[in-house]
Parts: sequence; C-alpha cells; structure tokens
Amino acid sequence: MSAARRPRWFIGVVIPAQNEAASIERCLASVIAAHRHCGARARLWIVVVADACSDGTVPIARAALGRRGEVIECSFRSPGSARRLGAAAVIARFGKARPRRVWLANTDADTRVPADWLQRHLDHADDGASAVAGIVQLDAADGLREDLLRLYRTTYELPCDGRHGHVHGANLGVRVDAYLDAGGWSHETVAEDHSLWRRLRLRGWQLRSCVNSVVLTSARLHGRAVGGFADTLCRRLEAERG
Repeated sequence: MSAARRPRWFIGVVIPAQNEAASIERCLASVIAAHRHCGARARLWIVVVADACSDGTVPIARAALGRRGEVIECSFRSPGSARRLGAAAVIARFGKARPRRVWLANTDADTRVPADWLQRHLDHADDGASAVAGIVQLDAADGLREDLLRLYRTTYELPCDGRHGHVHGANLGVRVDAYLDAGGWSHETVAEDHSLWRRLRLRGWQLRSCVNSVVLTSARLHGRAVGGFADTLCRRLEAERG
C-alpha cells in the first residue's frame, strides 16, 4: 500500500522527564524530525510529563514544543504514573479519533530517536501489530567508557531471527484500544514497561518485538529511576568485576 493511500494515524508521543534540562531539547528535536519523516501520514501531539523537576526542564521543553504539544507538571516520582498521565492527555487530545487509529509512542527524555522511528512503528501497526517493542543502543555522544560499551555488547542479546525479548519504555508503541483494554500504564516506579507488555500479551493482543526500531539512550550510570536502565548497567559492571 502506498504512503499516500495509507489510513491517517494520530500519534501521541509520551516523554516522562525528571530534571532532564540537559537532554530534553535534543530528545524533542529528534521526535519532531521523526514526525516530519512521516509526512502527512500522521498527526502528532507530544506530551512531556515533568515529574518532580527542579531544574529548567519545563521552560526548555515548552519552548522546544511550541504548538506541537504540551508539558504537564506533576510530583509522582514514578515513571509509570508519569507515563499514564501523559497517555491520558494524548487520549483526551485525540478524543474524536477512533482508538484503533491512535498510536501511543513512548520514549525517554534522555533518549534520541532516529528519523524513521515513528514510520517504523506505523509500518508495524499497518501490518497488524497492536504494540511494538523496539531496542535501545547506548548513545556514543555520552563519551562511552570502553568497559561499559563492551559489557553492553556482550549482554544485550539480539537473536539472529530478528526478534528479541527486550521491553523498554524508551522505545515502546501501543495502539490506544489495546492500551485501554490492558489497563494502561501501572503506577510502578520500575519495570512499568514490562508490566504493560505482559498484560497486553495476556489479553491476546498482537505484539511485535523488532530490531529495526532502534533508539539511542543515555549511558549514564546514575539514572533518575531506581532500578532502571542505569542501575541495570551498574549491576552488570559490578558482577563482571566480581
């Protein structure tokens, strides 16, 4: 089916942020570029959920967004609760659209998405997927330590058949009807992405784990979420050192 004949989508990109003044502008620029890459295929609304921010995240995000989205301030200190609030804002924004035509694309404020990020999510959606779990790579712009890069390459498993078992909130998309049926994001402070994915599978929705959707995420060892990706890297480094 040609791009011109594909049904129009409504995309809501949800980005939780906690004191991400140093990275949020770069993140938003990448999301906006990814939407331009889609052309007229989709209408976009971006929601940055500033969770307990005490730095310049909010004004920077609002300036970068302009009329493309909104910034919601809260004090949950929970990625799951922040994502849930952002998803609700997207659903309200596109309230007149059919839930089957609204796609919730999720990433993180310390992450950059490639130009084809949204296009690849929608390609999978047009192919029948109700949710898509992509993969992450460490951002070389962070000045990666060699031991960290080596550890990541040896422990982040990607089977040769193109499928994988990873689920990251930094690269996860879900159709709104499936999202609502599964109960939405949980109010968890860690592993909220795995929780939603598990419930989507239990409800029988068609899930797609793919290696052709890749985002670049921070390689910092001190993350905002306890038990999150940064903590996982730290634990792996400690285990390797014995």
